[in-house]
Amino acid sequence: MITLYDYELSGNCYKVRLLLNMLGLEYNLEPVEFYPSKAHKSDAFLRVNPLGQLPALTDDDLTLRDAQAILVYLATQYDTSGQWYPASSPRLVGEIQMWLSFADGLTGSISAARLHDLFFFNFDDEACRRRAHELLRVLDEHLWLREKTGGKFLCDTSHATVADLACFPYIMLSDEGGVSLADYPAVRRWTDRIKRLPGFIVMAGVFPAAQLPAQRSPTQQQAGF
Repeated sequence: MITLYDYELSGNCYKVRLLLNMLGLEYNLEPVEFYPSKAHKSDAFLRVNPLGQLPALTDDDLTLRDAQAILVYLATQYDTSGQWYPASSPRLVGEIQMWLSFADGLTGSISAARLHDLFFFNFDDEACRRRAHELLRVLDEHLWLREKTGGKFLCDTSHATVADLACFPYIMLSDEGGVSLADYPAVRRWTDRIKRLPGFIVMAGVFPAAQLPAQRSPTQQQAGF
């Protein structure tokens, strides 16, 4: 049975919950309070993850730490379609790994600024925000170019992969770190597409997609409705 050691306000934990839900997997949720009690540094949790970081995941006798590693494991172990992590394509695996590393950069910039503003961590918040905007400019240009060739997601596929889920949470939580998405329209369009994927769930600070207008029938269109 899968157990996820989770803090509900963590973007890294959220991305794992997203994939678990999108894959329709049953799992146990083991809450670990990150703030203010710092239970992730407790002796009990350090026996699960000696690094004292969230999330962590156990699946029978396997224990994994690091959100990106967990995403790869869940996709390769449980996604029979091969969509989320197409291991048979070296090209796509390389692309995905590139964006998983990019997601770590988002954690070190947007997430760090958020930790400063919400949880009073002693980070250089302005430096974190500058780095966040550097990364968002790269991402926005990439997504804009993908759209020009009909692409909707990060990698050269017609569907989302774990790369999209890895990058999505802290971008959606960027306002909580004082980082605006106003200048990144392709990023905003991409986040809306992620929100419309089957099995999408929300967390505090991440809202569902706006409802699309209902399509009018030809008769309604002719009648001017």
